[in-house]
Amino acid sequence: MSYQSVFKPGLFAGKVIVVTGGGSGIGRCTAHELAALGAHVVLIGRKLEKLQDVATEIALDGVGHVGHVSFHACDIRQEDAVRSTVAAIVLAHGRIDALVNNAGGQYMTPLEAISAKGWQAVVDTNLTGGFLMARECYLQGMQQHGGAIVNTVADIWGSMPGMGHSGAARAGMVSFTETAALEWAKSGVRVNAVAPGYIASSGMDQYPAEAGAMLREMQATVPLGRFGNEAETSAAIVFLLSPAAAFISGSVLRVDGARPQVRMGWGPVAAPADVQQRDAVKPFDGFHRYQMPKVLQT
Repeated sequence: MSYQSVFKPGLFAGKVIVVTGGGSGIGRCTAHELAALGAHVVLIGRKLEKLQDVATEIALDGVGHVGHVSFHACDIRQEDAVRSTVAAIVLAHGRIDALVNNAGGQYMTPLEAISAKGWQAVVDTNLTGGFLMARECYLQGMQQHGGAIVNTVADIWGSMPGMGHSGAARAGMVSFTETAALEWAKSGVRVNAVAPGYIASSGMDQYPAEAGAMLREMQATVPLGRFGNEAETSAAIVFLLSPAAAFISGSVLRVDGARPQVRMGWGPVAAPADVQQRDAVKPFDGFHRYQMPKVLQT
């Protein structure tokens, strides 16, 4: 089997696209789709073994037609590491055409229990690291020949209770997206963001076991009545990187089934199961290697 993208084959042929957080979840899925569309994908992450696993998957899937991939272990929170990693990518490939700023992470805790160290760690991962990657890709490559950046943020509309550090960082990344879109337009660089809502991705399995019941119930609060999946998020990212989005910059594309529109007192909002299978809203399952999070299999 191969990735079932809705985009035309060869869309990114000859392009070098960097994907941070490429070792799992949405990053892994996006890397697969971009490679299937002809890009040379450069995976970035902290754990080398996870990057190697994804690179092996892509290579196996691409035998005979696509599957160009390389990888670098890098802690995007470290300025010198980011600068040297981007330099190595440019040296190896001569250019960087696009960046998917996907790396991120957080943990559940109320605001009053967050230490300064914990707050800083989440902000560094979800905001500072993304800024550093974007800045270096711009300075070392895109400033000279243009490019496209897509930042992964989150469903911050209505706040993020229980994860206030992440909400603050993601909101900062939205502001950064808008500012970079303005400042870097002079170089032919577009900067946008994708905001996933409740996505059934491997990240769900990183939360403590006691959060399982809450996670499984979240889909009942989504007007479309279900979780989104990785392929639906990847498709949004790929669109924003594509030539079809040439006049889109400084925007945030939500992938959330209208969840932020829900307000207290409206009663049940989720679409019934039969409606969820109507053509316009039924799940798009393009990723042939998708794995349901274990917490949702219970």
